[in-house]
Amino acid sequence: MHFDSVTGWVRGVRHCPSPNFNLRPQGDAVSLLVIHNISLPPGQFGTGKVQAFFQNRLDPNEHPYFEEIRHLTVSAHFLIERDGAITQFVSCHDRAWHAGVSCFDGRE
Repeated sequence: MHFDSVTGWVRGVRHCPSPNFNLRPQGDAVSLLVIHNISLPPGQFGTGKVQAFFQNRLDPNEHPYFEEIRHLTVSAHFLIERDGAITQFVSCHDRAWHAGVSCFDGRE
């Protein structure tokens, strides 16, 4: 693996570009790393549905839970699978969209 500082993409990992991101505010340095856990459907791993979700390709008719989350447009920079495989969805130069309102140490 190699980080390309020009593009913000890591070489040597799978790339699945997500449309769910925007530009990081000018001069706003990365100062917080958020780690989530996710499985889709809940409790099922390795289904490829997380990747579909982050790319707005999740079929809401496949599972009742997918219908509940169909309105969300979210992503992550990286997904690390249980087997260690890494997928990148958003350039590290951009801001991935979080799944909801959150706060850490007084910072929204």
